Amino acid sequence: MLKESQSVSNIKSDVALRVGGITPLTTIDFPHHLSCVIYCQGCAWRCRYCHNPELIPTKADQSYEWHSLIEFLHKRKGLLEAVVFSGGEPLLQSALVPAIETVKAMDFKVGLHTGGSAPKRFKAVLPNVDWVGFDVKDLPEYGDAIIRVNGAAEANWQSLDMLLESGVDYECRTTVHWNLTNPERVLKLAETLASKGVKNYNLQIARNKNTLDESLRSDEFSYSMVDKETRQQLCTAIEPMFNKFKWVE
Repeated sequence: MLKESQSVSNIKSDVALRVGGITPLTTIDFPHHLSCVIYCQGCAWRCRYCHNPELIPTKADQSYEWHSLIEFLHKRKGLLEAVVFSGGEPLLQSALVPAIETVKAMDFKVGLHTGGSAPKRFKAVLPNVDWVGFDVKDLPEYGDAIIRVNGAAEANWQSLDMLLESGVDYECRTTVHWNLTNPERVLKLAETLASKGVKNYNLQIARNKNTLDESLRSDEFSYSMVDKETRQQLCTAIEPMFNKFKWVE
């Protein structure tokens, strides 16, 4: 039974959101909240280190019906606190807007994992989002080479500005593959983000086994491409720039 605070008209079971997967329960995808993750199918970007290439096509071999996800969420009321829309890239789909409205109407908090590929849509959904995990791909002058789409870096940084202006809680993160960058560039990126007012920042080392760019695939972990002492020095230099900083290897 719906709570009185919920609008029945906003509980939409016919949203045409393309979903490529779901994580029923997680504690790490929305800080301090028990959440489930809905992986939106499709991405317009072609990031070289992408480790979920199966989510890039707009259509998946296996898809999840939205009405089934709504039934699942109803059953998890009282256990789950939040629903996270991840990808792929959620902003690729116009159906993200009613999907978020539906989840909010069910009294769940909403998390969003995005690189901000569609700034106008990002601006539209931000008022209904409680937390954003935002992917900063690289410095603006290098972003298109990472993403492999012309103009993508501009969208990435434009959306970051929107996020910082919105007041919505967030965490910025950058995936690092040492074949695509270097410690000096990572340090400059951190300095640039800190100067823009970013307070929470994660650096995460790329997973090598299933990268979209097959030339980057390796059984060797990416972090081992830069010696431990250099990595520690980099971490020590970056940490004081932010209120919260985490290095994930």
